[in-house]
Amino acid sequence: MIRSCVLILALLAPLPALAHNVISAVFPSGSDIEGEVGFSNGDMAPDLLIEVFDQAGGKLGETSTDADGFFLFTPSEPVTHIFRGDLGAGHVAEVIMDAAEVAQIMGQSPTAATPAGAGTAAIPAAPAADLSGHARAELATMIRNELRPLRQELTAFKNKSDFQSVLGGIGYIFGLFGLGFYIAARRKIGSGA
Repeated sequence: MIRSCVLILALLAPLPALAHNVISAVFPSGSDIEGEVGFSNGDMAPDLLIEVFDQAGGKLGETSTDADGFFLFTPSEPVTHIFRGDLGAGHVAEVIMDAAEVAQIMGQSPTAATPAGAGTAAIPAAPAADLSGHARAELATMIRNELRPLRQELTAFKNKSDFQSVLGGIGYIFGLFGLGFYIAARRKIGSGA
């Protein structure tokens, strides 16, 4: 009887799901907006169509990810950009870059793109360097390529199980066994054996 009770409890215990989360992010990259799309297990989304919308739902354009799950988009309007990609099986990546950041990428004043009363503080522009446009583009590309692996590792690290989760799972298992032994002992005392 005890064995069957423990077996039933073990079969009814929830098992960890082997699910993965969609990861997506956008950030300024020179005069472009760079983004990444993939899954928390480290698999990135290659050749994925990324559609870009404004807040009203109007389509601003589209781009696609490269073999590493990264994409570039050059904004043409200082409005909020919503990047959306359908990874299939119900997974949709959606990430937003607000109008102030887009305006700053385009070299415009962030306050000019933000409606009055929105409460967004203006971000001071960086001092102009003595670099040509071509040198800046090369520098931005070089930095972007160096930072990609670090961003991927950080995202994967954030989504891994930590030591506290493992200890919590072990405690949960011991708790179930304790409950099973308690029920078995109560039945043994109740039957007078």
